[in-house]
Amino acid sequence: MSSLGSALLGLAFLAALGAGAIALAGRDGDERRLRFSRRVVYAFCGLLTACVVIIELAFAGDDFSFNIVQQHSSIETPAGYKLAAMWSSQEGSLLLWAWVLSIAASAALYATRNKLRELVPWATAVMMGVAAFFTGLMLFAPDVDPFAKAATVNGVTPTDGVGLNPLLQHPSMMIHPPMLYSGYVAFTVPFAFAIGALVTRRIDAEWIRATRRFALIAWTFLGFGLLLGARWSYTELGWGGYWAWDPVENAALMPWLLGTAFLHSIMVQEKRGMLKVWNATLIVGTFSMALLGTFLVRSGVLQSIHAFGDNTVGPYILGLIAVVLVGSTALIVSRLDDLRSEKRIDSLASRESIFLVNNLLLVGMTAVIFWGTFFPLISELFTGDKASLAAPWFDRYTTPLAIGLVLFTGVGPLLAWRRVSWESAKRVFRIPLAVAAVVTVALGLFTDAADHLWALALFAFAAFALSGLAQEFWSGTQARKQLSGEPGPQALVGLVSRNRRRYGGYIVHVGVIVLLVGIAASSSFQTNRDVELRPGESTTVDGRTITYVKPTMAVDEEKFTFGSVLRIEEGGEVVGFLRPSRRFFRPTGQAPGPISTYFAGEATSEVGLRAGLGNDLWIAEQPNVEDVQRGVRLADQGFGQCVRGAPGTPPQCRALGALMKAAAANPSLQAQAFPLIEQVQSGAAKRVARSFLATTAASTFKVIVNPLVTWMWIGGLIALAGALIALWPSRGRRGALVRTEADARKEAKYREIRDAELDHATGKLSDEDFALVDAELRREAIEILERENGEGSGNGSSNGNGAHPREPEKVEQG
Repeated sequence: MSSLGSALLGLAFLAALGAGAIALAGRDGDERRLRFSRRVVYAFCGLLTACVVIIELAFAGDDFSFNIVQQHSSIETPAGYKLAAMWSSQEGSLLLWAWVLSIAASAALYATRNKLRELVPWATAVMMGVAAFFTGLMLFAPDVDPFAKAATVNGVTPTDGVGLNPLLQHPSMMIHPPMLYSGYVAFTVPFAFAIGALVTRRIDAEWIRATRRFALIAWTFLGFGLLLGARWSYTELGWGGYWAWDPVENAALMPWLLGTAFLHSIMVQEKRGMLKVWNATLIVGTFSMALLGTFLVRSGVLQSIHAFGDNTVGPYILGLIAVVLVGSTALIVSRLDDLRSEKRIDSLASRESIFLVNNLLLVGMTAVIFWGTFFPLISELFTGDKASLAAPWFDRYTTPLAIGLVLFTGVGPLLAWRRVSWESAKRVFRIPLAVAAVVTVALGLFTDAADHLWALALFAFAAFALSGLAQEFWSGTQARKQLSGEPGPQALVGLVSRNRRRYGGYIVHVGVIVLLVGIAASSSFQTNRDVELRPGESTTVDGRTITYVKPTMAVDEEKFTFGSVLRIEEGGEVVGFLRPSRRFFRPTGQAPGPISTYFAGEATSEVGLRAGLGNDLWIAEQPNVEDVQRGVRLADQGFGQCVRGAPGTPPQCRALGALMKAAAANPSLQAQAFPLIEQVQSGAAKRVARSFLATTAASTFKVIVNPLVTWMWIGGLIALAGALIALWPSRGRRGALVRTEADARKEAKYREIRDAELDHATGKLSDEDFALVDAELRREAIEILERENGEGSGNGSSNGNGAHPREPEKVEQG
């Protein structure tokens, strides 16, 4: 199977090169070559899918002849984690990268099969160039071949593997890496089409309309992956936080921030024809940051719990980043005249001006995080010492930027495109400002928020933004009720379904604001204490009485687990029990060793968590295992005396000792000796571990009360729901899916007209402003129709799809 996989991987590499070359050969409008290159991309996807299936079957079947399986799984690894173990390895994660890219490229080319015929050849070449790079890494770079065979011992294939790192055995980690990789990879699509637009000088909004959904998909996957990673950190690492400003965490956050800026700024180009240079620069920066995240995980240049230990492909990825940055920058500079915007922002009181401010804040936050992340390398370059910046430094500079984002996230939806009159502004801002004032005064009077000014400012701006968004839904629903006569709930559903991009985006804003409120509250008002308790003792933390009821233990072939049962009381009443524990893993994939090996591997925490909408009670335990370790040492000494046949040892001990000596001389007997050794060791380990149940030693408990932290996870889910709504395919006015480039242009202008009508109906545009905006939009719509009618009448110009103007537009079905 490994040979088959290597052959398929080699064919995939050739397919990627071939697809890019054939696409470029057809750039002059040769439809036959373009269609063939697209089908080669589909074949590339199929070949990598087969490679992934082979690897997953090897993991599921414990085929330890594969080096990737032997190094990252074991017989004892749970079945679900075996299937997820592929991306815990360097080579498996590269295969995942290339596979996801093959899916994204296939989907993008299928979606644009009737559009952007001038751009598609260049976009195909870029996507397949990136695909060939990552596929080639697996084939030619050292130690990253997913189909490499495991080393044999005396010609014998290993019968067990090293196993999956215990820290990765968490439900979030089964889908967290694929989410992040999908986010990284999907940004390749808008980047590739942006390069195609620059090369062909087609720098209008068509490439944006064709790839906006892919950018949103990438943003959604990356954001959800970040949320899952935070959840894993919160529940598994045992330090009580969810974000440590780790270099690899930061590397995933930076493309998400730039992607957020890109998704907002492309709306300005789509509606107003502005910010063309900015958008091209943003998508290049976003894709480069996605590659940078891939580089940091694999380079080892910065210390991170998330990074792979070896550095075999980092230099190659760094080279790719350099090519992307240098090549893209040169291309943008050479097209500055074409990218110059014809229009300017009409008014500072407009949605596009607020989007620009938000963009600057997002890019500023990215710059701060970039500086803080790479400061160790910068300081080493200039001083010779690698100095790191801790979390307080990041908090100090990112907090005001985040608060500004919350404010302008609330301002933007209240303003219309192009211009807003003073009277309209007063009308739409009145209620949100009043709500923000009431919330600020209430928090200042009845809580200790006044002692945390940054948190108070964020809560005030969040109240402003959320009330403004609620007003948007309310006024839009009322306007639809007046027009259609529908009841309120039906009018709300109709409003959202007919304006998915707009109101889906609003829901995303709600989710992000709620998430930031959870972060601010849990960071600023957290109670954090370390306490030592013996069985039967109690302590009080933040009004809760915590009693150490009894110790607990469990033993299996992989680990010792020592924990406790804690009783939680509030107001004199028992509200629940928590069971924190600490797990001590034996090194896996090795021959049975002494009982002391239970303390030679990884140790992980299983936290006790009582979650609530108001706050979380989070407890991690560091058990006192000194008595157990002392008993382990005595048990190991006793086992040694047993197998050596010391005086007084039973006959079965001497028999086991003889078998062990024979197995050392004859490896074929190891299969018979190891189970017997494991049986004896297991019995002794259980007897020693039970001594923990009688302990009177004090264990150390980290007790944290996190206010409103649950709203961080809820906010993330709200944002995910909003993104899914915004992603749902739009339909034209007659129910036909938007399929061709001409359809997209007309639908985009129709959406602008509809948005202006909705802004007028909800009071954001005065009658005078609406008359001016409406007249301008309808004039632009007539120009689009006249241009397309002219193109269709055979005036010698291109119809934008690469077909002859006198021929009817051909629409492919597959």
